[in-house]
Amino acid sequence: MTRLPIFLHLLGVVVWIGGMSFMTFCLRPVAVAQLSPAQRLPLLVAVMGRFLAWVGISLVLIWGSGLWRFTEVGGALVPPHWHAMAKVGAGMTAIYLYIALRLRPRLKAAVVRQDWPTGGAVLTLIGKLVMLNLALGLLTMAIAVLGA
Repeated sequence: MTRLPIFLHLLGVVVWIGGMSFMTFCLRPVAVAQLSPAQRLPLLVAVMGRFLAWVGISLVLIWGSGLWRFTEVGGALVPPHWHAMAKVGAGMTAIYLYIALRLRPRLKAAVVRQDWPTGGAVLTLIGKLVMLNLALGLLTMAIAVLGA
């Protein structure tokens, strides 16, 4: 049974980290270059809604499989780098929740009002937090691979 939680964990990580990479380095720059705010912001709100839903599923996989592995190994035998991954992951989860529950609704409301300057400012903040989460995700991957 050891392989199944590892697979589920990696599946969640790939969706989350890969999605942040795609949104940051591919979708947003092209949308900024080719679309006006009136076109770009509604598109990004819609895409972000779908992405955040998938990340929510990924978080269930990541936290569930991580806890599964913790219980398989036993509290006293859990390697220190697993604790480090969990701590960084908790910070990443908090950032995700802030984006999903606070910032995306503000962005969506700005789009409904067609308040493009406010929507752009919120989207810029979201972009910075996603970059932070992406960096933390890469740090977590380094801890996972190099920490053993």
